[in-house]
Amino acid sequence: MTYSDLKSFIDDKMRMSHIYQPAMIIKLLEEGGHCREREIAKHLLSYDKSQINYYKNITNNMVGRVLRKHDVVSRNTSENVYKLNGYSELDDEEISILIDLCEEKLSAFLEARGDSIYDHRKKSSGDISGTIKYKVLKRASFRCELCGAPADEKALEVDHILPRNHGGSDDITNLQALCYSCNAMKRDRDDTDFRPIKNIYDHRKENCIFCSITDAGIVASNKLFVAIKDEYPVTKEHTLLIPKRHTESFIDLTQPEMNAYSQLLKEITRDLENEDSTITGFNIGNNEGKAAGQTVEHCHIHVIPRRDGDTEDPTGGIRKVIPGKGDYITNE
Repeated sequence: MTYSDLKSFIDDKMRMSHIYQPAMIIKLLEEGGHCREREIAKHLLSYDKSQINYYKNITNNMVGRVLRKHDVVSRNTSENVYKLNGYSELDDEEISILIDLCEEKLSAFLEARGDSIYDHRKKSSGDISGTIKYKVLKRASFRCELCGAPADEKALEVDHILPRNHGGSDDITNLQALCYSCNAMKRDRDDTDFRPIKNIYDHRKENCIFCSITDAGIVASNKLFVAIKDEYPVTKEHTLLIPKRHTESFIDLTQPEMNAYSQLLKEITRDLENEDSTITGFNIGNNEGKAAGQTVEHCHIHVIPRRDGDTEDPTGGIRKVIPGKGDYITNE
């Protein structure tokens, strides 16, 4: 590749979803055109603020705290600086001896424990494909689904909601995006009996029409949700999204079920828009309780396609469930 080719690629053809391409080219240019993959990886890491924040957290809340407790170091919090207590009294030979002692400690520990010391950074990864990880992070808008921290502040990990060692699957509905702090706090080794949680997804109620839906009536599905056409449609292609297990309330859905619902909702609305170009909007919602009009005591979410001109005045949308409240501008 000539200078002109490379310049043309960088100027015109490079399509970036992250910083990696230009960062890798910079490293190769700086290293004479060739570089070991480990060094490239370290160079990419130098751009990742979330990793720096991860180790700042370890510095202050783990190793720094222990060393402060033993009066080995002190911290100036206003300047974010650590000081090795007594350093000014050490001569060069003593410093060298202390460094060698620390190196020996490191070598002995690594020989005894090996790469397992970093299992906490890998435990959420397993053999989940990069494509699935990306889908989980994208679904979460690249934010921790527990504390809301964005990916550029804290490194995000893909976590099993129901841990693997308690029977959890690798299905995307059982995965969530957690920052390293929340994932570390969650852990997966407590003494909670997860078997009842796993078993709730098999719950069905006798004589419930939504618990006995046949495959013939299903238009789309995933592990925990199904979609069927409404028997009494408000508009053409009116669809219901229904959890497979029996639960009366949308509020009682578990996080995996919410993930499954979100996934199926996006699939259904996208497919309907592709199949019917007259669809220009949707009313999406559920009737929660008898006072809100729920007639089937099994949670179900209505996906009602809307089209320009299907009503004289669509203003207010779902507000019109209470007569006279649709026009919120004149009623407030």
